[in-house]
Amino acid sequence: MVETAVQWVLTTLAAPEVGLLSVFLISFVSATLLPLGSEPAVFAVVKANIALFWPALLVATAGNTLGGVVNYWMGRGAKQVFAKERETRWFGWLQRFGAKTMLLAWLPGIGDPLCLLAGWLKLPFWPCVFYMAIGKFLRYLTMTWLLLYIPDGFWHYLANVF
Repeated sequence: MVETAVQWVLTTLAAPEVGLLSVFLISFVSATLLPLGSEPAVFAVVKANIALFWPALLVATAGNTLGGVVNYWMGRGAKQVFAKERETRWFGWLQRFGAKTMLLAWLPGIGDPLCLLAGWLKLPFWPCVFYMAIGKFLRYLTMTWLLLYIPDGFWHYLANVF
């Protein structure tokens, strides 16, 4: 039953008419603490229709930033969980540099917890969102641009290998 539901979700999100919706949802979920990468979804949509380059980047940035905002608000409510960590250098670093640290929210492994900690420290909300969005947009722009320059033959070779 679960396998059927997962297959249905994946099939629905892979449909071309919901490409940007898929990018948004996958980008949103991948910004939470769940281990999911959104770059392949962005690249697939752009590769299928190069005219969607900027819309896909903007939609992915919006979804990923909103996911970061969810982490921020979860952090605001998670004071007890992090009470012991208050004296670590991460907190001092975040307090020292403030909302600008959200430029690093795109980093795998530490970006999502950074958003959570920013909320816990009650860093200013809108500056955090602004810097999150800039960092995430630059990640999508760089990754998608670089992936577009890899020859199609490489992707066909990978498909045959796996």
